Amino acid sequence: MDKIPINDPIIVSLSRLVDDAQKERRDPSHSDIQNVIQSCQLSGGDPHNSGPPVGKLKRVRSVLYWGLENQPSDVEIFGYKLISLIKGCGGFRKASPNYVGEDSIKNLCDAFKSVNILFLEDGTITPITLENLSGQQLTEALQIYVDRAKRGIEDAALSVGTSKDLLEAVSAHILQELWGTYPRKDNFPTLLGQAFSALELSTPEHKEKSGEHPRCKVERAMYQLACSLNTLRNKQGSGHGRPWVPDLKNNEAKFAIESIGVISEYLLEKLKIKRA
Repeated sequence: MDKIPINDPIIVSLSRLVDDAQKERRDPSHSDIQNVIQSCQLSGGDPHNSGPPVGKLKRVRSVLYWGLENQPSDVEIFGYKLISLIKGCGGFRKASPNYVGEDSIKNLCDAFKSVNILFLEDGTITPITLENLSGQQLTEALQIYVDRAKRGIEDAALSVGTSKDLLEAVSAHILQELWGTYPRKDNFPTLLGQAFSALELSTPEHKEKSGEHPRCKVERAMYQLACSLNTLRNKQGSGHGRPWVPDLKNNEAKFAIESIGVISEYLLEKLKIKRA
């Protein structure tokens, strides 16, 4: 991992790792933190650039909130680098003068659990594989990736802790929940079409009928868009670098990612209705 999901509980817990206001000074220093802020291009959210100096906790918290709103991809990298910095300073070793404390570590562990990240007491971070989840737990885990994809965070739509893309993982989950199984070797359009059918949504295979609800046209268009987005993937890539066809522009990739998030969310919401 080279980045971590960021949400309100993680921001609160992460910023407390650098809180030394009530104790003797401990590393990382303000200078160390500033280097990480600058390396992640988040100086626009650093309160030290727009007013009097503040404590480390408030400084980190301000950068995290600003980044979540303005540069979500960069702030996820910042969160990971900050933890690495604290780990390098001995922040997760009890014998170290820079130890952050059991309560702070426990709070961060709990915050990461909500986004399917396993955080160990020594500062190790590892994703909880979605292949070990099922039912409502898997629905909630996929929703986390949906939320990140809707903010345009590239890896959220393209890697979900399994061999599947987000829309593929959502489709497989829907079929597993409603039909008890899913075809592991079918191509993407077939898998997605079966998920649409399981949710009683329209696809181009369902011919337009007189008097049908306008949402049917929307569902057909959604299916076609999802299939088109899938073809933009760089299927021959090595798994490193930008996972889109080489000539895709940044704004086009951002549109693709956010669209994947919106479609995935729509399907998960329909699944919730089916379960009710």
